[in-house]
Amino acid sequence: MDLDRPIPRRQFLKTTGLLTGVLAAGSPLALIAPSRAWAVELKALTTAEGRTLLMVSRTICPHDKLEDAAYAVVVQSVDADAAGDARTLAMLRAGIRRLGAHFATAPEPERVRRLKAIESSSFFQTMRTQTLGALYATPMAYAYFGYQGEAFSKGGYLYRGFNDLKWLPEVPLEDSGPVPGQGGT
Repeated sequence: MDLDRPIPRRQFLKTTGLLTGVLAAGSPLALIAPSRAWAVELKALTTAEGRTLLMVSRTICPHDKLEDAAYAVVVQSVDADAAGDARTLAMLRAGIRRLGAHFATAPEPERVRRLKAIESSSFFQTMRTQTLGALYATPMAYAYFGYQGEAFSKGGYLYRGFNDLKWLPEVPLEDSGPVPGQGGT
């Protein structure tokens, strides 16, 4: 999702739906995003369907202070799958219909109740899998949770947080076992 790039008019007219929002000032996402406004274009889903799927994703993995922009990445991923497969699109639309017309605006306990009623369906399992896979694999979620990303390309963890625990007491060196490189067995 490129938050900075304008959508050309011709491409916008081909878009079926559009999810938009604004990042809260001072949020971890606002600190890494080039703009506070965000938009996700949808190729197969309507705006209302996208909003419903965003709330499905948020209900499956609720993080009160995580911005909707992170959940919109999940919807964008689901939409891309639906745009390339008519059966996936039909399955998503059937699932959205089963959730009811006002799922996106329903209070959280009601959304949870409705999702529990369909948790064995392929719709729910698809949304659960996509949410877990897409939501937690984005730089936006990394910033929110304080994850620095993979360490291999940055030289590994040894000098990047391996031993930066502040909540455990220091262990005396003589009690810690053999020290690498000093002839221990």
